[in-house]
This record gives sequence, structure tokens and C-alpha cells, in this order.
Amino acid sequence: MGMGEQLIWLVVLALPVASVAWTVTHEEVFREPREWCIRRSRESQSLSRRKLFYVFTCEYCFSHWVALFFLLITGFHLLLADWRGYLIALFALVWVANIYMNLYGAIRLDIRKERVEIQRAEQDVDLIDRGLHKPAA
Repeated sequence: MGMGEQLIWLVVLALPVASVAWTVTHEEVFREPREWCIRRSRESQSLSRRKLFYVFTCEYCFSHWVALFFLLITGFHLLLADWRGYLIALFALVWVANIYMNLYGAIRLDIRKERVEIQRAEQDVDLIDRGLHKPAA
């Protein structure tokens, strides 16, 4: 596989890694298991158990395991054809996936901010329409 093809694989393969890691660590569908893991990561007596459960609450930590899974099922390696290529691919995948997750998080934050501003503006218009609020000068 040439360098260009490897880079395309890296950029594309990082998308499902980011998607799975973000979904498990942030989205509502996994809220209950995540909250259980948060409690276990704080309350478990052994260090190994606390760290094991913490992995499922941190998108950066979890992305390493997700990337490893995708490397195992795809056989993707980067630069070198031996174990070193898999190791390089693992950390490169995690890095690119985390760039995607950071961008996604920033976009979501901007969207939420805009929704709040729109909701406030709609409430102000509603109050003005009902004669309960005067517009700001």
C-alpha cells in the first residue's frame, strides 16, 4: 500500500473510531452504563478496577481501545509492514480520531449556543407580543 493510500485509510478509519468513542462516552443512548462506570471508577477499592471503569467515561482513553479493535479487524498499518507499523497506526488513528471528536464537540457547542440564543430571542418576542416586555434600546 502506497503512502497516499495509507493516508486515505488513516483519515477514513479514524471516522468510525471517533464515532464509536464519542457515542459511548457522550451520547444519551449510553448514559446509564456510563453513569454506572463513573460510579465504579470512583468507588472501587482497587486501582485497576477504577482505571478499567474510567476507560468507558473518557473519549481519549476509550479511543485507544476502539482504534485497536479497528486495526485488528482491518489489518491497517502505517509506514512499516511489521508490528511497528501497527503501533504507529494505532497512535495515528487515536490522534486523528481525537481531532475529529474535538471538532465535533466544538460544533455541537456552537449549535447549542445558537439554540439557546434563538430560544431567548423567541421568548423576548413572545413577551413583546403580549405587551409584557419592552425591547432593549
